[in-house]
Amino acid sequence: MAKDRRAGHLIMFAITLIFGINIPLSKSLLPVWISPEALTLIRILFATAIFWIASLFAPREKVPWKDHRFLFIGSFCGVIFNQGLFITGLNMTSPIDASIIITSGPLFAMIFAAIMLKEPISFLKVAGILVGASGAILLVYSGYHSSSTHSSSLIGNLMVMGSSAIYAFYLVFTKPLTSRYSAITIMKWLFLYSTIFVTPFFYREILAMPVFLHPEKIAVLQILYVLIFATFIAYLLIPLAQQRLRPTTISIYNNFQPLVASFVAVAVGMDHFSVIKVFSAILIFSGVYLVTRSKAKPEAENVKP
Repeated sequence: MAKDRRAGHLIMFAITLIFGINIPLSKSLLPVWISPEALTLIRILFATAIFWIASLFAPREKVPWKDHRFLFIGSFCGVIFNQGLFITGLNMTSPIDASIIITSGPLFAMIFAAIMLKEPISFLKVAGILVGASGAILLVYSGYHSSSTHSSSLIGNLMVMGSSAIYAFYLVFTKPLTSRYSAITIMKWLFLYSTIFVTPFFYREILAMPVFLHPEKIAVLQILYVLIFATFIAYLLIPLAQQRLRPTTISIYNNFQPLVASFVAVAVGMDHFSVIKVFSAILIFSGVYLVTRSKAKPEAENVKP
């Protein structure tokens, strides 16, 4: 069990690195090289194709109709609304605001897990969420005040918050499925349902993408990163983390994303280390530690939808 938890934390650390890098990359693409709708759709189309191809080389798993209903709902929560609201909101607001707002994810996950999986809301869990969120907020606000350009939007912020809440619901809602099916099986159906629903509305956006009309190497490489790493690999790893960790623990890793973005900026010479960054990192790691130390009911791991 302890070995599984360690593996789960390593998986979530990898996912956090991928998503943390994805935020500034996606922001730089929007809307100059690609529209939010087009980016959402090509991610869904790419993931559908790659997961169905991968399923040809994996053991076949029969999914009964009752579970297809949950996969269908999960496709809206984990893919369509999650990605769509986040990308559209990110296009309307600043990466700093978006980074602050996604720290609300663990709070939503804790509430949904308490209602749906009967997980207790412990003092350690609440303390960990607050400590981790304070570290992330301190980090992004230090960047906010050191920057000369800020572009914020109330509607964009609300969309990012909606994305965070829906993703937290998705983690709780689909967790029981991860004990019955492989990651590939879950994802191939999630993205297929998403493709069927989204394509008729946004296919024209792909045909008009500026990056197709006027290709630029750096933009193409950024889009490939979003497709391969932030879509296929990340979504392949998420069910593996769900098998090993509680939804609240998974969600609190959102607080690492602004930290990752900050370290990336330092690595490429766009920023520098400071006492605030070190202190923020300590708070974030402390928050994750407190949440992982909180107790959960054993039966919560085995609840079936």
